[in-house]
Amino acid sequence: MVSALIVLVLAWLLAMIARRVLGVPVGWPRSIAVGVLMILSFGAMAQYLAASADIGGVDGSAVKVPAAVVLMFLTLAVVWVFALGVAILVGLEVAVPTGSLPKLSSFFRGWRARRQRTRRYAEVVGIAMRHGLGSQLRGLNRNSRHENEEETALHLRLALNEAGVTFVKLGQMLSTRRDLLSEPYIRELSKLQTHAEPEPWSAIEPAIRTYLGRDLDEVFAWVNPEPLASASVAQVHEGSLLSGQVVVLKVQRPLALRQVRRDMDIVLRMAHWLDRSAPWARTIGVKGLAEGFAASLREELNYHVELENMRSVGASLAEAGAGDVRVPHAYEEFSGSRLLVMDKLEGRPISHARGVLSGMTEERRHEVATKLLSATLTQIVDSGVFHADLHPGNIFLRDDGGIGLLDFGSVGRLDPSTRQSLGTLLYAVEKDDSVAATDALIELLDRPEELNERALERGVGQLLTRYRTGFGGLGSRSMFTVLLNLLVQHGFAVPPQIAAAFRALAALEGTLGQVCPGFDVVAAARAEGRRMMAHQFRPGNLKDQLESRALQLLPLLERMPRRLNKLTEDLEQGRFSMNIRMLADSRDRHFLDTLVQQVVVALLASAATLGAIILIASDTGPMLTESVRMHAFFGYTLLFAGFVLSLRAVALVFRRHPENSG
Repeated sequence: MVSALIVLVLAWLLAMIARRVLGVPVGWPRSIAVGVLMILSFGAMAQYLAASADIGGVDGSAVKVPAAVVLMFLTLAVVWVFALGVAILVGLEVAVPTGSLPKLSSFFRGWRARRQRTRRYAEVVGIAMRHGLGSQLRGLNRNSRHENEEETALHLRLALNEAGVTFVKLGQMLSTRRDLLSEPYIRELSKLQTHAEPEPWSAIEPAIRTYLGRDLDEVFAWVNPEPLASASVAQVHEGSLLSGQVVVLKVQRPLALRQVRRDMDIVLRMAHWLDRSAPWARTIGVKGLAEGFAASLREELNYHVELENMRSVGASLAEAGAGDVRVPHAYEEFSGSRLLVMDKLEGRPISHARGVLSGMTEERRHEVATKLLSATLTQIVDSGVFHADLHPGNIFLRDDGGIGLLDFGSVGRLDPSTRQSLGTLLYAVEKDDSVAATDALIELLDRPEELNERALERGVGQLLTRYRTGFGGLGSRSMFTVLLNLLVQHGFAVPPQIAAAFRALAALEGTLGQVCPGFDVVAAARAEGRRMMAHQFRPGNLKDQLESRALQLLPLLERMPRRLNKLTEDLEQGRFSMNIRMLADSRDRHFLDTLVQQVVVALLASAATLGAIILIASDTGPMLTESVRMHAFFGYTLLFAGFVLSLRAVALVFRRHPENSG
């Protein structure tokens, strides 16, 4: 027991020295394991050196040379055992970098969750393979083309639908990213729906009681056991409060949260794997997309967030004066993270209102579509808070002729500068001003490092000219597709908040097509843009904007005379100077520091190795033993230094920096 403890202490000491020598954060488990191997290998190395130097023995028997020489060779054995151990560590780091494998402790905890995740992962992979997607992942990139795009897109939709709610919602999110996926995938993924068989009332009633924190009869006069609607995550039941107010209860399925968390973990792991193994995945930022989707889905599953979203959208509609577009009132005292109680909107969703719409006149249907588009654009451009999931099931035709909005799990928010850029873009499109439209697009999106502004301006001008007089049989969606293709060709990336606005408009266009077939979204948007910009350019609004800008400039104007006076004095008296900080960026300093370190280590390793070769090859100098000269002994010692420095140089080259790891 004592000897084992001594071995472990010595192994830890050797591991600490090896980590210091390499200068990279090698994992402790492998370092200590190699340290134990060093200790066990010392005897064999000592015997080998003793035999090579004709010492005879290293245990004190039959010693043919002085004890000092024996000690020198024992020391040489120790350093070379250490060098070979460090070489093993470097080989392990090159082959399997620290952090690329699960921690040792993870094998002893969470084994049940890991087994369930593995089983689910195998199930998802099996679904993908069954639909022939194993070799087709590269086709998801819009810059990649192959012969069977339509067939692959169909099987992708079927696979996502079979895999469950998380993957269905992932496909719905991807169906709005025309900047990432080609048209066949957009077309197929847009067909995904999240309808599901309802949970029995025997499972839902205890869940409501748990979420509510009290018995149902303490809050509700009655609740209909038959759901009004049922989706994969939640279902909706009608009821009434004790006051008589008719309400609906949005209840999260009891197992939904656990299932989504499990599948979301698989989505993130697959995204990380694709980010490491597929160049196209790194190009479109699959890792960031998955993380953004995970954050959005977590918010959607938290009804506290949806309750706040309802308030925000309701306030933005009231501020815009859109009284005909109603958001139901939610009862915060009865709601929670997995239960939402709100007033029932009398009417029916557009997805089930075909009979009502067919009974309307063409003018009335056009009026409803225009009202809905106006309310959406007003939310996006004026208030910056907007409903981002405007599919036909989330928009109600109320019995009183108004419009109602439902399901606020996905709400977008835009900052003032982004809203200003969107308004400018709409105004520029209306005025056929390609220069202003190009400037608005550059302000709106993440500017690429190398952008040919003149080429982009020509492309935008051709686009405006092409669609100035109408869209023919292609519909207004074709303009958005061509615009996104143009932006992708020039290297633009669409920020998440802008993608949410595009998603809202894309979903809204399909809804408007059901309300009023042939409704021209872009033409109506141009008219709305003209109206909103005319409102912003009213004298009162212009006065407010000028006062705001003047308030921002006032501190600068107050200091301007003093600064100009100092500048002219410095120029006149020859004291004018400029301070330039080279390598101000920490990334540049880190790169230069690493490069210099690698060069210095490589030069020292080369010099030590060359000196060692010269000493070993020398046939002069005193003899330590009958076959080893002193110069050769020092040469092998110097070779150890060169060898270790070379290993350090290799370790630095293969080191994974935090900004590059993943």
